[in-house]
Amino acid sequence: MPVVVIANPKGGVGKTTLATNVAGYFASQGHAVMLGDADRQQSSRLWLGLRPPAARPIATWDVNADLIVKPPKGTTHVVLDTPGGLHGWRFNDVIKLADKVIVPLQPSIFDIFATRAFLDQLAEHRSAGKVQVGIVGMRVDSRTIAADKLRGFVEGLGLPVLGYLRDTQNYIHLAARGLTLFDVAPGRVDKDLEQWAGICRWLDQ
Repeated sequence: MPVVVIANPKGGVGKTTLATNVAGYFASQGHAVMLGDADRQQSSRLWLGLRPPAARPIATWDVNADLIVKPPKGTTHVVLDTPGGLHGWRFNDVIKLADKVIVPLQPSIFDIFATRAFLDQLAEHRSAGKVQVGIVGMRVDSRTIAADKLRGFVEGLGLPVLGYLRDTQNYIHLAARGLTLFDVAPGRVDKDLEQWAGICRWLDQ
C-alpha cells in the first residue's frame, strides 16, 4: 500500500492543496484512497466534509475504541497531509511510514531558506534508499525573477522537480466544493492538468 506524504515545515505553502489533489488523482484511477490529516488545523478533514456524495470516494482515518487510528479496511493508497513545523521525532515517524514525500515549495526567499534544512534531511533519507522525494513549485509565475531563483535553488539539491503549479483560482473554487482537478471535465482545467502530468507519472512509478 503506497503512502504519499505531503510535507514542508513551513505553513501556508500549499500542502493541503497538494494532498487533496493527489488523493483526487488516485481516486480518479479507481483506487481506494485514504486522506489522513495530521495537522491541527484539520483542513483536509474539512475538505472531505465538503466532498459531494456523487464524487469518487476518499476515506479518512478509522478510529477504534482505543483511539488508535488506521486506514479503513480495503484501502490501497494513503495520502498524508502534515503540519507545519514538522521536525524531530514527528518527522522521523512520518518518514518511516512514507514511500514517497512531496515537498511543496513557493518561489519566495523566505520559503526557500525555511525549507533548506528539511530538504537536506530528506535528501539523506533518499540517498539511503528509504524514500522517494520530489519537489513541486507552488504558485509559480514562470516569467518572474522569483521563479528563476526557485529553479536555481532546486537544481542544486539533487532532488527531482515534479512540476510547477500556477497561481489560479481553480484550486480555491474546487476546494470550496470538496473537489479536485480530477473531479471535473478536463476541458475546464486543461492548463492545470498539463502541469500535473509529471507529478502523476511520478506517483504512478
